[in-house]
Amino acid sequence: MTATIIDGKAIAARVRGEVGAEVQELIARGGSVPGLATVLVGDDPASEVYVRGKQRACAEVGMVPFDRRLPADASAEEVAGELESLNADERVSGILLQLPLPGQLDGTALSALIDPGKDVDGLTPVNAGLLALGRPGLRPCTPLGVLELLADTGVQLEGAEAVVVGRSNLFGKPMAALLLAANATVTACHSRTRDLPGVCARADVLIAAVGRPRLIGREFVKPGAVVIDVGLSRLTPEQAGNASGLVGDVDFDRVRELASAITPVPGGVGPMTIAMLLRNTLEAALARAPVRV
Repeated sequence: MTATIIDGKAIAARVRGEVGAEVQELIARGGSVPGLATVLVGDDPASEVYVRGKQRACAEVGMVPFDRRLPADASAEEVAGELESLNADERVSGILLQLPLPGQLDGTALSALIDPGKDVDGLTPVNAGLLALGRPGLRPCTPLGVLELLADTGVQLEGAEAVVVGRSNLFGKPMAALLLAANATVTACHSRTRDLPGVCARADVLIAAVGRPRLIGREFVKPGAVVIDVGLSRLTPEQAGNASGLVGDVDFDRVRELASAITPVPGGVGPMTIAMLLRNTLEAALARAPVRV
């Protein structure tokens, strides 16, 4: 068996196209143009790349990007003031505080200051609570993107056994909650899990998000399982066996021989995060000012 490669780039392009069309429909019906504000504190190179990508994607689908920058030595009060200003700005439909923040700042506490209706990252306590209760709300973008990949691939989650390796607040916990809401039977694994390969090998759907290069080998995978790799690590080209040096949590070449479908790294889950961010921003705009026809 050789796995089907799940093309995250193509699926993300479809989602972005759908969002762009819906934005134009919203404007044609007299609605306001959705706006996405990104807040970047400091000059971390990776964060700057991520923010530029989000700003560019926002403009490409017809939304208005708002780019807010603060110095690396900004105080918590300064960041809070910027977030409060964006909360009050009617032009802004969604707000994203780029993480991680410089060491003197508490990203969790500051993210909690975002208006839950504009929390397009789905990280505020209100939206996390709504997810836990199974009530409507804005969901974290990367787990939402994984669900979109699974749906596009035709994976039936109802009744399936799903294993999530990783329990972070950013991904693992909301991913497990979304899978439960889809009626999967879910196991969340972590550093204290006993017999991790044995637990993973039960999974119909295996999702890895721990940031440990090629942790998931053949012994972790049941033949025919769907494998989603959320991890991203940079090695030397020699270590990685490729020019970019980028690898995921899954030993792709070995696991693809067992799995029925698998995401590559890069080009799998990564493109979905921004696509779902755009969809969340549109949903936030519609919820704040629905257009009557």
